[in-house]
Amino acid sequence: MNDHKARLAKLLMEKSYVAGEITLSSGRKSDYYFDCKQTAYHPEGAWLLGNLLLDALDGLDVDGVGGLTLGADPLVTAVNVVSYERGTPLPGFIVRKEAKGHGTGRFVEGAANLAPGARVAVLEDVVTSGGSVLKAVERIREAGFEVACVVAVLDRHEGGTEALADAGLDLRSLFTRPELVEAGG
Repeated sequence: MNDHKARLAKLLMEKSYVAGEITLSSGRKSDYYFDCKQTAYHPEGAWLLGNLLLDALDGLDVDGVGGLTLGADPLVTAVNVVSYERGTPLPGFIVRKEAKGHGTGRFVEGAANLAPGARVAVLEDVVTSGGSVLKAVERIREAGFEVACVVAVLDRHEGGTEALADAGLDLRSLFTRPELVEAGG
């Protein structure tokens, strides 16, 4: 494991990983909660996430990155900034949960920075069942973009990988729970 990934694991365990029973957005019960935003909005955490998520896209031909608000917001921004810093700028976009009630009524914000038919990567903080990602992918495709892959910070290994594979989507993740706990411990 490289130094950046090890440091990110420590920050995630310190700021984002909470042990204890919780009800997830899917309605499932879990013995831990992962709030990636606590790390993603930390200066070092944002920089590490931007670098590692961008590294996870290595070898893929993508024109931009985006994801479902609110979890993907800081991830998209981090990748935007780091990609520019590296000289390979990737525009970003955010998928709204509900269409904007005024103006253009769009689901996808930032789409004007991408050409029609652009190949994009979907960023996600946590994949559990895959339902949120699939909702975002549907909106992204309706906006005229091709989804190349999904990149998550944490894959809980609770059916999301399989649900995405069934939809023809490749999931890359920085960590699984055991990897995160071991590396961040």
